[in-house]
Amino acid sequence: MRVAIVEDHALVREGTAQLLEREGDIVVVGQFASAEDALERLGEIRPDVMLVDVELPAMNGITLARASAERAPETRVVVLSAYDNYAYVVEALEAGVAGYLLKTASSRELAQAVRTVAGGALVLDEAVSRRLAGRWRGEAGGLPGELTSRENDVLRLLGEGLSNKQIAARLELGLRTVEGYVSNVLAKLGVASRTEAALYAVSRRVVDPGHPR
Repeated sequence: MRVAIVEDHALVREGTAQLLEREGDIVVVGQFASAEDALERLGEIRPDVMLVDVELPAMNGITLARASAERAPETRVVVLSAYDNYAYVVEALEAGVAGYLLKTASSRELAQAVRTVAGGALVLDEAVSRRLAGRWRGEAGGLPGELTSRENDVLRLLGEGLSNKQIAARLELGLRTVEGYVSNVLAKLGVASRTEAALYAVSRRVVDPGHPR
């Protein structure tokens, strides 16, 4: 897996690169101190995964994630943050990131997150997921009883980050039918967006969130 690192602190950036390159299946193809430098080289180095510090000079990590989604949609972005605030997580996922890790993550957790994201799954830091689960009442795990079986299917796929069109193809349903199911899911869960529904699915273990272990 080809990985790029965007971090303005040289010691952290170089240390992260060294830790990842100890893994036999990961190669670091770029290290950048700014989002602008990373964007300039993104098309050339074509990383599978880009690890991005959320606090960068000039352009922050979430803005970089939005820009890279347009310039290199095949590159999956993992945000590294010191904050587990719900609003930060929602903003990052709405920007198109494939993972949100806290900077307290171990090197093993980081490497596993890279593998999980490269494989197409969403990764949330375990501590973040626990905090999000606390936003909803009831015990963690299981499916919300008020959803129908088909709505549960849609919720799982929202948690995997699929678009309505992709969900329609997966479930062999019409696009408008899926849009109706998504609206029902949002209303029944009491959330305002598909991103929050996806967070619900991950934090309640409705979908395997690819937590780094």
